[in-house]
Parts: sequence; C-alpha cells; structure tokens
Amino acid sequence: MTFDELKEKAHSLPLKPGVYIMQDAKNTVIYVGKAKALKNRVSQYFQDSAAHTEKTRAMVSQIDHFDVIIADSEFEALVLECALIKRHQPRYNILLKDDKGYPYIRLSNEAYPRFSLASKVAEDGARYFGPYASRKNTQAIIDALCTALRLPSCRKKFPRDIGKERPCLNFHMNKCDGYCRGDELKSAHDQAIAQAVSLLEGRFKEVQADLTAEMEQAAEELRFEHAAELRDRLRAIELLSKRQKVVAGSLADTDVTGYYRGTAKSCFVVLHYMEGELAAKDFELFETPMEEDPAAALSALIRAYYVGRDRLPKQILLPWELPDQVPLTRMLSEQIGRRVELVSPQRGAKTDLIRLANENAREEVARATTREERQNKLLEVLGKMLSLTQPPRRMESYDISNTGASDIVASMVVYVDGRPKKSDYRRFKLKNMTGPDDYASMEQVLTRRFRRYLDGDEKFSDKPDLLLIDGGQEHVKVAARVLETLNLSIPAFGMVKDDRHRTRALVHPDGREIGIQAIPAVFALVGQIQEETHRFAIEYHRQLQAGHMRASALDDIPGVGEKRRSQLLRQFKSIKAIRAASLEDLQKALPKNAAQAVYQHFHTK
Repeated sequence: MTFDELKEKAHSLPLKPGVYIMQDAKNTVIYVGKAKALKNRVSQYFQDSAAHTEKTRAMVSQIDHFDVIIADSEFEALVLECALIKRHQPRYNILLKDDKGYPYIRLSNEAYPRFSLASKVAEDGARYFGPYASRKNTQAIIDALCTALRLPSCRKKFPRDIGKERPCLNFHMNKCDGYCRGDELKSAHDQAIAQAVSLLEGRFKEVQADLTAEMEQAAEELRFEHAAELRDRLRAIELLSKRQKVVAGSLADTDVTGYYRGTAKSCFVVLHYMEGELAAKDFELFETPMEEDPAAALSALIRAYYVGRDRLPKQILLPWELPDQVPLTRMLSEQIGRRVELVSPQRGAKTDLIRLANENAREEVARATTREERQNKLLEVLGKMLSLTQPPRRMESYDISNTGASDIVASMVVYVDGRPKKSDYRRFKLKNMTGPDDYASMEQVLTRRFRRYLDGDEKFSDKPDLLLIDGGQEHVKVAARVLETLNLSIPAFGMVKDDRHRTRALVHPDGREIGIQAIPAVFALVGQIQEETHRFAIEYHRQLQAGHMRASALDDIPGVGEKRRSQLLRQFKSIKAIRAASLEDLQKALPKNAAQAVYQHFHTK
C-alpha cells in the first residue's frame, strides 16, 4: 500500500479499542500496539513525521500494510497485545531476552542427593525450593551452598564412583569433603544435605547453633583440626546468611523496578524483597530503545517481564506512572488469581528504594558500556536525527563576537568522535567590515575557511561531516549559500537557543527544526559544543580588546611608536605601572627624549 492509502485506511478505522499489527512488504510483523481509539492512534503514524520519534519514523518507513483487531475494552486490547508480542517478537517492540520465568533449586531423590537448577517443578520425586529471582542468582545460591558445606560439585556419581579414583582437586583445596573416598562418609553427606535444606528453608540460626556446638565439642576433645574445619564452615554459612535489610514489614512480597536509559545500552532492574529483606536482584541489559517517553518504554518492559509468569509479587513499585497502569494491574491480577498492586510512590522510604533500583540500573549500564561505545552510539543517534548518511565524526561549529565596528572576530571549534580537538580550533579576525553584521561576518569566515580547504592549506585540510552554526535559520542559510557557491556538500544546521540561552533545537536551512531535548545525551553534546564555541570567540575578542586598551594610552605620545610601546609594556607590564614610574625608571627602558615625553604625558594636567 502507498503512504496515502495507509493514511486513508487509518482514517477509516473505528473509534473503538483494539490492537493494530504493522507489517512490512514480506508480511513480517514489525510492531504490535494497542489503542483506546484505533482511529486516533493509528492515524498519528501517518501525520507529519517531524513530530515523530526516531523509532517511529524508522518503523513507519517500513510499513507496507497493517491489520487491526477490535476489542471490547482497553483491558482486552492489552491482553491481546501481550499475546501477539510474545508470538511474533516484532523488532520495533521492546523485547527481553530471558522469558523463562522464575527458576527453582532441585534436590534429586537418590542415595547421594545433588542440587541443580530447574526451570519448573516436575512430578519426579525430587524436592524443589523457590522460585527465585533469576537463573544467575539461583546458580549463585547453589554454588554458595556447596562451597559453605563442602558438598561435591564434580561430575562423579555416587555410590557408583566411590573408591574408583583418587579424590579430585576440590578435596585437596578443602572445597569438598571427598565423599568419593568411601561409603562410610555417607552419614556426613546426609548431614551436610540436611543443613543445606535448613538453610534453603531459612533456618540459619538452627544450623549455626548445631555447628557451633559441634565445633566446641571437637575442641574439648582436642580434635583441633576438625574444630578448625567446622569454624571455617560456620563462617561460610554466616556469610551466606547475611542479607541486606532495608525496609521491614511493608515489603513482605515486593518487587522494586528501576530503569536507566544510556546512550548505547539501557538497563531494566528488578529488586526482589521478601519479608522486608532484599533477597535478590534481576536485571536485563539491551540496546537503548528509540522511544523518547520513558513511561512507554517501562510499560513495555513490565509487560515483557511479568506477563505469563506463574508467580508474581503482591506489590510492584514503579519509577513512573504507566500510561496503561489500570488495565495492566487488572491483567496481572487475573493472571495470578489475586490482587497485584502497581504503585508509583511519590515520597517516603519507597521512593528511596526506587532510587536504589535506578542507581543499580545506571551502574550496570556503566559497567557494560565503554566510552567509545557511548560516543559511537551518541553520534549514530545524532546522525539519524539529522537524516545524515553516516554519523558525524568531525563536527565544526562557528560563532561571531563583536562590540561594534572594530574587533569583529569568529571562532571555529572542532569536535572529533564527540570530543573537542583543540589543536584544530581556529580564530578569524574579520576584514573590511564597516559595522557589525553577523550574516556578512559568517559568510566571510566560512568562505575563507573552505577556500583554504580547496587550496590545500594543511591547517584546514580536514573536511567536516557536519557544520553547526551559532544562530537561527538565517545564519544557517548563509552557510548553505557559501557551501553551494564553493560546490561543497556538507550538511549544516543552526543551533537555536531558548529563553535561558540553551540550545533547544537544530534548524535546517529550509526552516525545519529538529528537537534535541528529548534525548539527554544529544542535548548535552550540542549544548557543550555551543558553549565551547561561544567561549572561544569571546576569549579571542577580549584578548583583542585588552590589547587595544593597553596601547590606546600610549598612542598619542610623541616619539613613542609601536616598538617603544612594546618595550614599555614588556618592562612595566601595565599602563598603571608606566604611569607611576619615575623619570629615572623610564630612562632605563627608553632613550632620554622618549622617556621625558612619556613622563610628561602622564604628569602634565
């Protein structure tokens, strides 16, 4: 279907709730969404693209046709949307990698039981503990139990392999009690398994008391080596039992969610609280989605994480209100057969937990992303926003500074791979200007810069990928005209400021504005470039003004030319010092006649 046909179909949709399914030319589902009113929501995709996010523009460009399914309510539309997303895995919906649900710890039913990780409970005679927060955390619990109680973690199977080989390295490293040495150790193995079960059931104090009594008895019987082994095991169990207490009572069964949007990667975090204690942390790193609305992104993540699970907490704390929070609450509650609350706390201890979850998400992104990755992703996003064919590796920014007809200057600031390259900064002093004229000044500066590039001047030999002009549409139109005259194809944009003198948008020569405030990293980079360009221009302008002020007080002295003025300033450092100098001091720097002229200039009323 053509764009106009898609637009016409969207306008013909009913004002009813439902689900829309966007497909490309190969009939692949690329996006699934829900709506309270299908006509209003779907029509928005085929309006002016300038108001769309980058993700939406990319998705709309690939739509060949779409289907809709009418629902009786927004709630039914939400349920259907979740089912279709899980079925089709559309590329423009936010998807999480791990959709395996909560894992369990399995204790096998055999002579020498073993602990292992299981995805679900099975009717196989084994004993199951859990469910736990994530597979990573569950495996960590198993490893900690085996280490603390020195249970076997090798591949030997008992009693089949007892006595067949020498004990493995774990025994010699005191990580295992070497149950492969003989069947007489089975009672010790059974005791260690019983202690592990007690620990999994939360009876830490009971296990600590038993081990403490056994250790003290071994010491009384002068079995110090065995007492030392029990002491080490006791310490390991004490470390295993330590959990971070944060809030008691009110967090009996609560998940705290956090979200951080990075430049290259983003992270979704879930902190699981049980009986007032932080029991586990689960997180998912993924490529930063192009959604500009964090609430919409969080809603998609909550649905991808919780829908379809057979265990849900009583309460889920959210950093923000979700656009579909009411129907999502109903869907999760019906899924589990009891009330599940979605809460966005505004104050108190729970907001501290939200901050903790968000900080965890930020730290995970920081660890997983290198500076180079962040810069590359940032430039890629900027390039897509400006519809460039490639990320702008080299950016040049220009600004004009003046206080009248004299000392009109311009600055050229260079950023390479998102970082300032000060060795390539350049300054221009405007020539033949009869008065302040920003447009004429910009035209002269850019003409001089790119003529020197075309002439092969090594100081201007690098061609930029993007020009950023300090000013609005008229300023950037001047830049476009200069480039066209010189037959150069370089994208140029003006940096438009808000009332607080911050760059709020980039403007194309044809007047189209591209907002940058919705993506903080891009907003920060462009703002930094604008401030650096302005600073560099002002600094040069002040240097020239200071030079004129120093020279002006000496200009009208007979017999004192430029060379002698320089000698005076070199000797006395300032006009104030020259004014206060005695005739004898001046004669040390200048000939007698010149020194006399300077002295009389400052001391004759």
